[in-house]
Amino acid sequence: MKIVEGVLPGDTKASAITIAAHGSATAFTALAQNSCDIGMASRKIKPDEAARLKSLGDISSFTNEHILGLDGIAVIVSAANPAVQFDKDKIMRIFTGEITDWSQVGAYRGAIKIYARDDKSGTYDTFKSLVLGGKPLAAGAQRIEDSKALSDAVAADPNGIGFIGLPYIQSAKPIAVSDKGTLALLPTRLTVATEDYLLSRRLYLYTPANPNNKYTRSFVEFALSKKGQDVVAATGFVAQNVSQIAQTASADAPAEYKWLTKEANRLSLDFRFASGQIDLDNKAKVDLDRVVSLVADLKVPGDKVMLFGFSDGIGSHASNQALSLSRAKSLESQFIQRGMSPAIVRGYGSDMPIASDETDEGQGRNRRVEIWIQK
Repeated sequence: MKIVEGVLPGDTKASAITIAAHGSATAFTALAQNSCDIGMASRKIKPDEAARLKSLGDISSFTNEHILGLDGIAVIVSAANPAVQFDKDKIMRIFTGEITDWSQVGAYRGAIKIYARDDKSGTYDTFKSLVLGGKPLAAGAQRIEDSKALSDAVAADPNGIGFIGLPYIQSAKPIAVSDKGTLALLPTRLTVATEDYLLSRRLYLYTPANPNNKYTRSFVEFALSKKGQDVVAATGFVAQNVSQIAQTASADAPAEYKWLTKEANRLSLDFRFASGQIDLDNKAKVDLDRVVSLVADLKVPGDKVMLFGFSDGIGSHASNQALSLSRAKSLESQFIQRGMSPAIVRGYGSDMPIASDETDEGQGRNRRVEIWIQK
């Protein structure tokens, strides 16, 4: 627990802000008990938790749920370990104890030692959801509450493997992660910012619809602003301020996509949607204005902006093609309302999946619109 003291605007006496970080689940308990103003979580609120907070409004709505930044859960090993990439299934089998020796995954012989965060950790909760699929963690795993301590332990153990938030990799070595039918990607600022990296996650702030503290809304507004996002970046997490990134299309990309992006830069975010819908999620609604501001600052004409829509693989090819284009068109109309008119809008259906469609989480990652700007 930490206490920050200072004089707030309009006040003459110092005020104290208490910051307690004991795992994401405790944020929702504190909100239910009215013992905090803002609940911080490194995972999305669960339906049963939201149900207990109905008195605070629709806690999952745009008014109550705010995405503070992004993070990637890195699977780490010692720099002395020769492993460079694993698919998600192999990672699951290691952390559930099905694979127990490094020789079973093509490395040197030696018993695998697992390091994991404690049960209250949002990092562990997200890893459990994204990787373990409901299976229990291996019984012999060493549980560590502090992220830095866990990273140091893995870095010092040639037989160790663990998972950690992106800012805490330190001297450990991250490995590239893949899923069925997808490329293996390392957790980088680009792959996490676009949420292409399989184990990327959002960091949340949850607030009541009508907060009692007069500073709650002001704090959230600052946190989501450009200056606030600079603070997010300074702490080692991935901020949501938009930038242009040079990127080469993958070998399996459609020919038209390769041609259109050959002389273009990708923006460091994707827009995502609910299943079967063209409605933007809460993060995307804020990102709209971030993109418009960047385009205005760069003085980019509309005929340089391109939108490429994608769908999950559930359904027919024709329906997925149509839905991906509808999502891109929906985003186009939002930009037009803000004075920006993209010149090229395409839908590529379920091409170029970034996650497996076997899970809801994977399907959600595949439902996206990319934004590119021609040079």
